[in-house]
Order: sequence, then structure tokens, then C-alpha cells
Amino acid sequence: MSFEVFATMDQRLPLSRVEAHARRAESLGFDGLSVPEAVHDGLLAAAAALRATTRLRVATGVLVAFPRSPMAVAIAAWDLAEASGGRFELGLGSQVRGNVEGRYGTPWTAPVPRMREYVGALRAIFDAFQNGTPLHFEGTHHRFARLQPFFRPEPLPHAGIPIALGAIGPAMTALAGEIADVLVTHPTSAAPRHLREVVVPRVARGAARASRDASAVRIVASPLVATGHDAAAVARAREGVRQLLGFLYSTPAYWPSLALFGWQERGEALHRASREGHWDTLAAYVDDAMLDAFAASAPYGALAAVLRSGYAGLAQRLCLPLPEDPADDAAVSAIVAELRR
Repeated sequence: MSFEVFATMDQRLPLSRVEAHARRAESLGFDGLSVPEAVHDGLLAAAAALRATTRLRVATGVLVAFPRSPMAVAIAAWDLAEASGGRFELGLGSQVRGNVEGRYGTPWTAPVPRMREYVGALRAIFDAFQNGTPLHFEGTHHRFARLQPFFRPEPLPHAGIPIALGAIGPAMTALAGEIADVLVTHPTSAAPRHLREVVVPRVARGAARASRDASAVRIVASPLVATGHDAAAVARAREGVRQLLGFLYSTPAYWPSLALFGWQERGEALHRASREGHWDTLAAYVDDAMLDAFAASAPYGALAAVLRSGYAGLAQRLCLPLPEDPADDAAVSAIVAELRR
């Protein structure tokens, strides 16, 4: 089985360095780049990455949807798709209530019906842009009933804009199966067992509601990876992943995948430790069994085989980081080529 392979990007990477990062990913043979939205604006970062490349596909992974009007997002996405010759993918996410209300100053409502409406509005707007269909969309949160010819962009000469949904919980994951082109999983939900036993069945249930074939939805996995040239480098990388898992699983929203393995009590202990300010102790709760369940560990030469064994038949796209040291670029390029083969 071959995979699409996208590069990832650190959420703190300054916008001034996005173009160089994208060119490097393209030179290493990646199919695309997943652009996060946390510290910087995802649409601006996507524009920079697309401008700097000629082949690389760029996906927002994922754009915080609810604080933005669907019309504003549709216009920006249309511009990015047109300027790049169809290389843009619009990834959307709901974010958590605390951030939507406290960070963005946007009222919170049930996210799944709101996202269903949001995507429906986007598709109605895209149809009006592409086909000149009269714009008429009535929802609980949004109403669109006006698009004069003066404001309508030119149709795209290529296929439409794929819409991806970021999802963790059961209802949002099923919604991706129902209405999205792509499902973007979180690293905490990307373990092969979790994909097989939880994510894939949920996508299938959502697809069945819409009388769709579940294979119409591409599943994206962003596995945590510990790799390097030799065993010592892999061991060092594993300790970094151990610390990251300790931090991630201190957040209750990520515990469902822990529960699948029978480790929810560890999440509760991590949460208590974080609430008490004991951040330097979190890694101690992550033993090797837990690390092996949620991360792929292997030297560069063996990593592609490990990933293929874990994700064949479960995910169609894998997202991997660029190496910190450019001296390792050739090794990572070989991994990408093997996964794409």
C-alpha cells in the first residue's frame, strides 16, 4: 500500500520562515504540508507555503472555524486554490470551549451541529462561486442570501476544494464520515489500534448515514515518531516523545484513547500532577508499553516498514516532521519515497 505523505510544521515557526520550510518539504519529496493554526494564522501560513512551492499541496491542519464567517473562509480558500492551481485543502476544527469563548470571544454552541451547518454553508458558497447557483443558505448560526455578480469570483479551472475535519470525539468523527473529504486525527488518536477499533468504525457509521462509501473519506494519521541514525539516537528521541505524551495526556479530552488500552487512571494522575504544577514529573507516568502503543520507534532505515505495518489499510495519509538537523534530510527523503511507493 502506498501513502500520501505530508510534512508537518511546528506551530511556533515564524511566518517569515514558512516559505523556506515549505521549499524544504517539497525538495524532500513530500506530497504536501500540513499547516497548523495555534500561534499564527493558518490561512496566512498556507499562502506563504503555496507561494514558495510549485508541486506541494498545502492543508490547514486545522483552521479554527467558528470565530470566522464561512463567507470569509470561502473567499480566502478560493483565492488560495486559484493562485496555487488547486493545491490547497481546507482543514477545519471546532477547538475547545475555553478557547472559543475565552481566546476568540465567540459564543459557544454544540460543536457537531454547528460544524455540519458550517460545512453546508461552505459548500453552498462554493457552488455559487463555481456554477453561478443562486446563494440561499438558511441555518441556525448563518444565513447567506446575497451574492451579486460583482462579488462572485471566477470559477476554478480545476477540481473543487477538499474539506477536511479535525476530530477526536465520536460524534465529530462520524460527522467527518458523513460530510467531509478528509478526516484529520490528533496524534493521541493516531495509534493503529485506536484507528482500527474506534476511528474507522465511527467514520463508517457517519458515511452510512449519508449513503456514502466510507472509502470516500481519506483518513490522516500524524503518528508520534522516535527515530534517528542509530539505537542511541532513537532512545534519545523516545525520551522526547515520552515527555510530550505526558503533557498531552494531562488533558482529559485526549483520554478516550488511553481508556481503550486500559490506562485512563494514568490520564487522571497526569491531570492531577499538572493541576498541582508538577510539570517536570509527567514523563514518569509514561512507561515503555504506553510509549510503544502511541509512537513508532525505529532507526531511519527501518521506520518506513514500521509505519507501513502499522497503518496499512487504516490511513491513507501520514504526516511526519522534518528532521531537526538538515544533515538528516536524505534519510527522511528515503523514508518518504518508500512510503509513497
